[in-house]
Amino acid sequence: MNAPSGPGIDPRWTSSSKDGVGTAISDLSRVWFTLSHGILNEIYYPRIDIANTRDIQFLAADGDSFFSEEKRDTVHSIEPELNGIPAYRIINREKNGKYSIEKIVICDPDSDVVLQKVTINEQKPGSLKFFLLAAPHILNGGRGNTAWAQEYKGKVMAFASKDRITMAIGCDAGFGRISCGFSGVNDGWQDISKNKDVSMIYSRAENGNVAITCEISSANRSFTIAIGFGGNMYEAAQKVMRSLNKGFDRSHREYINEWKSYLKKHSTWKSWPGKLTMLSLSVIKVHQAKAQFRGAMIASLSIPWGRFKGDDDLGGYHLVWPRDMVEAAGALIAVGDYKAAVESLDYLAATQEGDGHWPQNMWLDGNGYWKGIQMDETAFPVILAGKLRSLGKIKSEKYIDMVSRAASYIARYGPVTPQDRWEEDSGYSPFTIAAEISSLLIAAEFLQDCGMIKKAEFLRSMADIYESNIEFYNYATGTDLAKSVGVEGYYVRISPPDDRGNFAESPIKGYVPVKNRPYSDSYVPAEKLVSTGSLSLVRFGIRKPDDRRIINTIRVIDSILKTETRNGPVWHRYNGDGYGEHSNGDAFDGTGHGRGWPLLAGERGHYELAAGNKENALNLLQAIERQTSSGGLIPEQIWDDQDIPAKGLYNGKPSGSAMPLVWAHAEYIKLAASISSGKIYDMPEETYRRYIENENQIRFSLWSFHNKQRAIPRGNGLRIALLAPAVIRLTVDDWASFTDIETADSGLGVHYADLSNIDQGCNRIIFTFHWKESDTWEGRNFQIDVI
Repeated sequence: MNAPSGPGIDPRWTSSSKDGVGTAISDLSRVWFTLSHGILNEIYYPRIDIANTRDIQFLAADGDSFFSEEKRDTVHSIEPELNGIPAYRIINREKNGKYSIEKIVICDPDSDVVLQKVTINEQKPGSLKFFLLAAPHILNGGRGNTAWAQEYKGKVMAFASKDRITMAIGCDAGFGRISCGFSGVNDGWQDISKNKDVSMIYSRAENGNVAITCEISSANRSFTIAIGFGGNMYEAAQKVMRSLNKGFDRSHREYINEWKSYLKKHSTWKSWPGKLTMLSLSVIKVHQAKAQFRGAMIASLSIPWGRFKGDDDLGGYHLVWPRDMVEAAGALIAVGDYKAAVESLDYLAATQEGDGHWPQNMWLDGNGYWKGIQMDETAFPVILAGKLRSLGKIKSEKYIDMVSRAASYIARYGPVTPQDRWEEDSGYSPFTIAAEISSLLIAAEFLQDCGMIKKAEFLRSMADIYESNIEFYNYATGTDLAKSVGVEGYYVRISPPDDRGNFAESPIKGYVPVKNRPYSDSYVPAEKLVSTGSLSLVRFGIRKPDDRRIINTIRVIDSILKTETRNGPVWHRYNGDGYGEHSNGDAFDGTGHGRGWPLLAGERGHYELAAGNKENALNLLQAIERQTSSGGLIPEQIWDDQDIPAKGLYNGKPSGSAMPLVWAHAEYIKLAASISSGKIYDMPEETYRRYIENENQIRFSLWSFHNKQRAIPRGNGLRIALLAPAVIRLTVDDWASFTDIETADSGLGVHYADLSNIDQGCNRIIFTFHWKESDTWEGRNFQIDVI
């Protein structure tokens, strides 16, 4: 009988605060799992960016008056069986002691199957019936699923499918009754919670938000559940059957041994400080793709505030962010997994867009998901290449195409970015500019290696121009905020581009449209916003840690963004951030109140180390350790307000944001490596040598169609950079006279002219263009004030 009254309630995902994530090392196993609240959550197959379940748990009932749900009605204990190995032992004890469920969760290293070895203990043996309840969300969605029960080779199994993916669920002890219904209407939870037993048996639920209920045989309280996947029911069922026939113990032994071998091979971290390095390494490794997408890494096996999100949020955080991925690859380099880091670079080379940039984020196949462009995400792959080159792990010739196209893009369209690293605002960001400068200098080394000396020198000159304008773009002085803290100035979070001529004196005088806040409260003067991103100027070797402007900014940052919690200090992304739970603990719903990010404590730890404060850096490493889940996973954000137990929010512990965050675990590893060596592990040699050791400085401003700078400091030279060859006609005396200057070809898509000797009495430069290829005039003038 088919279940009636479909398609069920609107589907939702589950908690983003994971207690465990896992996969096998072997490429033969293309499944990944997550755990929270004592139960299986999402299972991903055949790629790490495709979720196929919401959650899978047990229900208990006595046929009379008692009903219990494993997720909500038990006290959970979840921990890795062995330190750092993602095989988990879960013990769920019913709050009144009526039963306990013990589980070990792994993947079969030889197949696309997740295995649970389950032992049920009852206070009164035989008094309860137990049921497995599964919520399929095939192909990243709860809608359009079909579930049914069917025999395969003499064994009854439960199935769910959508399009090209089928899931099969089997048990070595066999199932009793199986019912397939629509969630929220006639699923097993609705039935058993009301009737204390299965009273409705539906063999099939077609095309909706479905749920599967499988009765556990009362004669067996120790059994193995296998959840397998394939292109059709026969393939999925065959995989389940083979894993069950193989036996849990053999799969378990192979799974553990593969992980032991990997961690032993990459064990440079053993002498480092900190307790979470091995765990963090395994978290990063779990988030790697396999097979044809080898090298790719997603940001997190979670969907932030997933319980409140449905099919419209297809990606969650199980997408590739080039920035996050490079951060993770850097951590793999630190522990000696050079092979995986090179594979990541190869993946990035294959997913680079034709014009040289990378998508804001993307599915494993390289198809962009969100459509923004972040210039730091074009810089970071070059920085990764530079690190591997400096270690002798790659040859410049192999990656020269990728590196030169990325550098060309940054030279053509930087330093302004359409989005900052927080994916919100366009403009001049200290963090982005630091990454751009680093990538330009690193790319120059690649070009020089390949004999392209002229191009290399051009990139170095662009890096110098970007570097010489950091303070013009981002350092605010004499503001009310500076006065209130008692400093002369500070670096702002971001300065908006002056596309409409709203201000001329300085970019800092513009307004920033702060996201995740009510519209009426969203536009804020740039000089009032600060972030921790300016510390990247030290991290990337562009400013000294004792530079007065850095010291001033730290005072402002700590007065506004730092919060002390029971588990140590934490910093917010920027003041006024709305990305986080509301003050009453309600989930982020497009607006909210930004919380503290542990990874920012890691970034601050790197600054403290650069400043010679090793003890402070170590204290921050230990603070991150205390801000984790009970299983040691590092969240995106922690709750830094008063406890709200009813919503699971405790001061200094994970909020409802993404957990684990791969970037945060990478930052932890790199901070541990930096403390161990006594210097910032991932500081580019090229920037440090040029700007700290050699103190290379120029005074040059930049104008381009992406950086229509309306004012330049007196005494600066000026580079006009275009995307096509032109003759620049300019005047410094309001057209009483003019000069024609032909642009030079950089060979990297930039045609430019440098004005090195601007008359000190000049107050205004006016210019236009004659385009050589079309033999046409621009038809309008542009103006720069000299101030």
